[in-house]
Amino acid sequence: MKAIIMAAGIGTRTMPLTESIPKVMLPIANKPLLEYNIEAIEPFVDEIIVVVGHLKEYIINYFMKKRIIKKLRFIEQKEQSGTGGAALLSEHAVLGREATIDDEEPVIIMNGDDLYYAGDIKRISKSGYAILSKKVKDPSKFGILKCDANGIIKEVIEKPDWFVGNLAGIGVYKLPAAVFKYLKTIGKSERDEFELPSAVNLLLKKYPIKAVESTGFWFPLNYPWSLLEANEGFINIASSKWKDSKKPNIIGKVLIGKGTRILPGAYIEGPVVIGKNCKIGPNCYIRPTTSIGDNCHIGNGCEIKNSLIMNNSNVAHLSYVGDSIIGENCNLGAGTIIANLRHDGENVKWLSDGKLIDTGRRKFGAVLSSDVKTGIGTLIYPGRAISAHSRTKPGEIVKENITQKKRKVGKSKEN
Repeated sequence: MKAIIMAAGIGTRTMPLTESIPKVMLPIANKPLLEYNIEAIEPFVDEIIVVVGHLKEYIINYFMKKRIIKKLRFIEQKEQSGTGGAALLSEHAVLGREATIDDEEPVIIMNGDDLYYAGDIKRISKSGYAILSKKVKDPSKFGILKCDANGIIKEVIEKPDWFVGNLAGIGVYKLPAAVFKYLKTIGKSERDEFELPSAVNLLLKKYPIKAVESTGFWFPLNYPWSLLEANEGFINIASSKWKDSKKPNIIGKVLIGKGTRILPGAYIEGPVVIGKNCKIGPNCYIRPTTSIGDNCHIGNGCEIKNSLIMNNSNVAHLSYVGDSIIGENCNLGAGTIIANLRHDGENVKWLSDGKLIDTGRRKFGAVLSSDVKTGIGTLIYPGRAISAHSRTKPGEIVKENITQKKRKVGKSKEN
């Protein structure tokens, strides 16, 4: 059996993070999202076909260094044509020929940009034809599975505007290889894409496909704060297997990578993940559910709270980072303060595609893409985005998003 992981998307809603890092390579607890999914499916398949596109070299170069590369094959999707288009590119890699409507060989097709519980991937792998599912609060945002009393799916209804159920398909499929034949017969959806569920609806007329309900976590990455929530949620779950620290300045469960130095006066309150070759301290405070990548420096008088700091980034002097995401190769100048709470106590808003979106979070700081440098004394409003390679001036107050093409674009007023 072979697996297809769809990893070609640009990730427009997760900008500015995905300007320089593919969405599937965004880290959770210091490991790329795609790596978790590959590790989960690898024991159950003979080959994993990864469909890449946006920043494909980043993905390929990373996994070239990994043992698991022996099971990986990369296929490029040059045109973003939806999940159906991505899956169809893998037809010959799976079968070595064109599919027929009678091809019953199972194939697993899964999203690369959601984090799945490994136990669920195992259950799907060992089941018959199936779709991984989970009950959701808002069915209008998902493809809802309409099932009979035995859990056999009768129809996939995309984003229904009426209540037909709340059992959603969450992007892991085990299907007969005949799906490739059906993908050639479907037209584009209202989103101008070839959608895999459209082919599944045709398959359902011939093949029994069951809804397998998830028994563990599922973290979809829809917006930048979804990464923050996935990091927080995963660390809380994973840390149950870690050992408590016996050091007086490290409270609770903390994973510390090889070569990392914890200097005098540093106080760490777990669960926290710290990567390799970091310098932590002196005299800093790292609070729960923070992830700090490799080769980072958290220095004197700094406080980091529930944040994600990626590889090779420094927060070295007298700074506060709360509920924020700091990309790779960033440097926060002395006295950089990221606000994470509105004065009126309302949820923080996020400007996306010219529209203000309610993040659903009372506390949410900033999102900095890769290679951002802030000048000393920079102050950043809650819910602001700073694009890759941007710079701020000393003493600058960041009230608006900073983009690459125009230094400040799109006012994010508190309303």
